[in-house]
Amino acid sequence: MMTITTPIPLSMQVRTAVDQYLAQLDGHHTTDLHALVLTEIEKPLFEATYQYSGYNQTKTAQILGISRSTLRKKLDQYGIS
Repeated sequence: MMTITTPIPLSMQVRTAVDQYLAQLDGHHTTDLHALVLTEIEKPLFEATYQYSGYNQTKTAQILGISRSTLRKKLDQYGIS
């Protein structure tokens, strides 16, 4: 019998990661958390999506909802080829 699992929403996964990060601070202060989170998720987002699309830039740009020129800039920025 095949078991169907419900995927964990991305928002819940991000929430869990942020909660874990904050817990690890152990009372120490942090700043610019918004910028940190965006920086930390953007590169793996582009890597995973690019791989998922079979390294096709047109498909990747469509999946992400951005232009191919923006995608190329981001791939270059993060050294993804």
